[in-house]
Amino acid sequence: MLNHILIKAKRQVFSEHLGTNLSPMKGEGYDFIELREYEYGEDIKKIDWTTSAKLQKPYVKVYHDTKELNIVISCMLGGSVLFGTSNTKQETIAQISALLGFSSIKQNDPFSYHFYTSKNIQYTKPNKQIFSVNKMVENILSFNPKNHISDYKYMAHDLFSKIKNKSLIFIIGDFLNEFDLKLLSTKHEVIAIVARDKFEENPLSIDEINMIDPSTNKNYNTSLNTNTIKKYKTKIIENDNKMTEHFRQNNIKWCKVYTNQDPIISLRKLFI
Repeated sequence: MLNHILIKAKRQVFSEHLGTNLSPMKGEGYDFIELREYEYGEDIKKIDWTTSAKLQKPYVKVYHDTKELNIVISCMLGGSVLFGTSNTKQETIAQISALLGFSSIKQNDPFSYHFYTSKNIQYTKPNKQIFSVNKMVENILSFNPKNHISDYKYMAHDLFSKIKNKSLIFIIGDFLNEFDLKLLSTKHEVIAIVARDKFEENPLSIDEINMIDPSTNKNYNTSLNTNTIKKYKTKIIENDNKMTEHFRQNNIKWCKVYTNQDPIISLRKLFI
């Protein structure tokens, strides 16, 4: 699974399908400082031909150092990500993270990653190394989310306090727990990627079923009859309506990726 995800994501990103426009934020570029006469031996590409023609002398524009876009990939790895009818949500989060990591490298922007449950379980310093993408995906897949709860409020507070410079933060999770990204979005550009399984939103009728909550390891004996499913769907719709409105109010771009989909399809639409 690890090699499959890495090879596929790298091929998709570096074959121009994704990775050139992660954000409308200003990333790598230069700010103009001054105009001065051209000096012998300088790169002629720096010459401002319009000004040079007016002044009858070659002039060049001087810029300050390159600016980089700091990218942060934040993955919520509570027990609920173990669920999936084709791939698990955990595997889908790993695929999404690989695409974002390789895209950052393609843009020559540094990226870091943070993993959360009810606490920050792992994070790295910003870098531009492909090895870091490989390690990130490996660590996502090898982590055991069982008996862990996703605390989105803690995650938002922790990122707000840890990340000092304005950054582009991707938050990847199923967003089935309460969250508040308002404060984080005032300081950074936040993009939410919702990883879901279609069965979570549209379950089938099952007479008798034993379910285990992977976040708490509690057992439940129940039946998924018409009435139960109706009530459940109502709650899911309410949750997602509240989620969508929160994103809208705080100018947070977002998309939903299902476990049976290729994540690049949704991500490509997100960055158009």
